[in-house]
Amino acid sequence: MSQPNLVPEGEWATELAELQQRRAHALAMGGPEALAKFKASGRMNARERIAQLIDAGSFREVGALAGKGHYSREGQFERLDPTNAIVGTGRIQGRKVALHADDFTIRAGSSEATIADKWIYIERLAHQLHLPLIRLVDSAGGSVKLLMQIGGTKIPEYPSWPANELLKTVPVVGVALGACAGQGAIKVLSSHFSVMVREQAQVMAAGPHVVRQAYAQDVDKNDLGGHMVHRKSALVHNEAEDEADALAQVQRFLSYLPRSVFHLAPVTPPSDDPQRADDWLKNAIPRDRRKIYDPRKILASVMDQGSVFEIGRYQGGSVITALARLNGVPVGVIANDPKVQGGAMTLQAAYKMERHVKLCSQFGLPVVNFVDQPGNQTGLEAEVAGTLLGATRVGEALHDCASPWVSILMRRCFGMAGALHGPKYGEALNLRYAWPSARWGSIPIEGGVMAAHKAEIESAPDPAAKRAELEAFYLNMTSPFRTAEKFGIMDIIDPRETRAILCDWVEDAWALVQTSGRIAG
Repeated sequence: MSQPNLVPEGEWATELAELQQRRAHALAMGGPEALAKFKASGRMNARERIAQLIDAGSFREVGALAGKGHYSREGQFERLDPTNAIVGTGRIQGRKVALHADDFTIRAGSSEATIADKWIYIERLAHQLHLPLIRLVDSAGGSVKLLMQIGGTKIPEYPSWPANELLKTVPVVGVALGACAGQGAIKVLSSHFSVMVREQAQVMAAGPHVVRQAYAQDVDKNDLGGHMVHRKSALVHNEAEDEADALAQVQRFLSYLPRSVFHLAPVTPPSDDPQRADDWLKNAIPRDRRKIYDPRKILASVMDQGSVFEIGRYQGGSVITALARLNGVPVGVIANDPKVQGGAMTLQAAYKMERHVKLCSQFGLPVVNFVDQPGNQTGLEAEVAGTLLGATRVGEALHDCASPWVSILMRRCFGMAGALHGPKYGEALNLRYAWPSARWGSIPIEGGVMAAHKAEIESAPDPAAKRAELEAFYLNMTSPFRTAEKFGIMDIIDPRETRAILCDWVEDAWALVQTSGRIAG
């Protein structure tokens, strides 16, 4: 809370002095003892987190005087117990944001130990003024002590304001900085990007004490809702080494996003030669189709240097989703990773791709998809998980996607999942390029040959040799140049040309975003 160093004087000196006193009580938070105890845990307090996140001196607090006032018998003000929600606006790299932070030093940040109208107000302000919203969550959730305050119970409900409209309008970020249970968990998860601090933060429906009573399970809070849990659940996008890393990720995520759906994302001055061509790309894809490669190295080479910001690295690992820049223009990036499940479409990968497509479409980011898709994951486990339903949802998201899109077919593009490499809605151009290493079709050659020639292969004197012979025959027929002859692919390109082609494409893609009428920039 920024305030000038003014001396109370004049006709309203008494009231101005009381104002300063009340502000001082608000800045004192939970008091010296609570703050010292919190600092001893190695964590920043709520106001320190805000200072770390936003530009120096830019925080303008709202509702600092809200709380419980204490008065003498004569009605004179004595002290203020502030609420544990700190809300206001600030700037990140000069761009305005709204935020609210839980103060754990006051009743463990309990969502029921505050004035709900306060944090609801800042969310409504973010919605109406089209400001990105950041939630710094460190909340123990509800408390039975509320019964003593209200003298009874209440029917559970989420605050009655259009929170879904907020998510449809502005970028929302949730940061888990401690134990986030109940409503605290919802604040983290109801977002476009979420991040949690390893070993320090947990996101869960209820804490270990409740689980112990309800299910007689003795479980540690990290085992219940820590980052290793959410690598599997995919509820939280990213994890951070510490609080500073978490807040830096928030800053970076928002640097690619517009202020709202009514604005354009920020384009930065080009910092990398659009004609740069890294020679090693010509051999990035191994000739041996059974060998893998590092797709992240390819992304780092093709996109602006140092601009790739990955989202959800540890979830649905067969697909990579990221934000990056091409000649300074922010774009969404999708790539298959052959190191995980061979790059196949798993249920988690489908969910991850779906949410990234929706993010990019909502906020007007062009999308580049680096394709090496062998198809949907198969087998009993995949069928029980409902993988095909996940792939179907990806198709629905692509149909609704309004982003300019280009696919770079690097290696494989097979089956239903391969067909989901880009939108095919209405009259939209199916813009795609292929590297010479690319192959496509209804089924991969390796599996298809065995399925179609099983008897012939098994009856041959040398089954392995016969299978290799048949695979070689069919591979000759799958040359991408044969597709190019029929203009089934826009062009076959040297991998070293990829960056220059994409930087040229993004100029037109960005012009389309600016003039589409979908965004009132």
